[in-house]
Amino acid sequence: MSWLTDGIANWFREILIEAIMTIFAGIFNDVNEQVNDIAVQVGQSPQGWNAGIFNMVRTLSETVVLPIAGFVLTFIMCYELINMVIERNNMAEFETFNLFKWIFKTIVAVLILTNTFTIVMGVFEIAQGVVNASAGFVTDAVELGNPTMMATLHEQLEEMTAGGLIGLYFEIQIVKICLWIMVIVIFVVVWGRMIEVYITISLAPIPLATIVNREWGQTGNNYLKALFAISFQGFLIMVCVAIYAVLVAGIVEADNIHSAIWRVAGYTALLCFILLKTGGISKSLFTAH
Repeated sequence: MSWLTDGIANWFREILIEAIMTIFAGIFNDVNEQVNDIAVQVGQSPQGWNAGIFNMVRTLSETVVLPIAGFVLTFIMCYELINMVIERNNMAEFETFNLFKWIFKTIVAVLILTNTFTIVMGVFEIAQGVVNASAGFVTDAVELGNPTMMATLHEQLEEMTAGGLIGLYFEIQIVKICLWIMVIVIFVVVWGRMIEVYITISLAPIPLATIVNREWGQTGNNYLKALFAISFQGFLIMVCVAIYAVLVAGIVEADNIHSAIWRVAGYTALLCFILLKTGGISKSLFTAH
C-alpha cells in the first residue's frame, strides 16, 4: 500500500506546486504591471494626464487668479519704487540708473506673469525628461517572472514536503493581500500627487508675481522649489516601486522561502510607508516649505 500512499502524496504535492507557481506568476505579473503603470503615470504632463482638468485649472488661473496676481505685482513694484525714492533722500541723491533698473525689473516681472504657464510647464518637462529617460531602464532591470526565475522557484518547491507546501500556499495568500494594499496606496499617492499638481499650478501667477522683488521674492523662489519638488516626486515614486520589485525577486534566491514570504510582506508595508513620505522627502531635497 506504500506505493498508493506515495502516489497520492506526490499527486497532492504536484497540485500544490502548480497552484503556488500560478500564484507566484500572478504576483510577479502584478508587480511588473505596477512598475510599468507607474512609469506611465508619473511620466505624463498635467495636460497629458487629464486634459479636461488641466484646461479647467488653466482657465480658472488665467481668468480669476491672474488679475489678482496683476494687482499684487502692481503693489509690489510701486512699493519698491517708493522705497527706492525714500532711500535716496527724496530723489536728492537719485541716480538715473536705478530708475532704469526698476523699469527693467518691471518689464521682466510682467513677462514672467504673462508666461506663467510656459514656465510651469517647463519645470514639468524637465522632470518628465528624467522620468522617461529612467523608465525604460527601471522596467527592464526589475522584470520579474522570467523563465529562469520560475524554473529556479519550481526546483525549490520540488524539494519541499507536502506540509511545507500547504503552509507556503496559505502564507503566499498574505502576500497577495499585501499587494492589494500596495495597489491602493499607489493609487492614492499617484492620484493625490496629480491633484496637488493641479492645485499648485492653479495659483502659479500669484507667487511668480513676487519673484523679482528682493523682499517678497522668497515667496516666488519657494514656489519654484515646491514645483520642482512635486515634479520630481514622480521619479521618487518610481524608484521606490522599482526597489520593491528587486526585493520581491529575492524570494527566488532565499534559502528559506517561508521567511522570504514574510520579508516580502514587511517590504510591502515599508513601501507603503515610504510612498506616503515621497512628497516630504522631495520637498526636503529641494528645501521647499
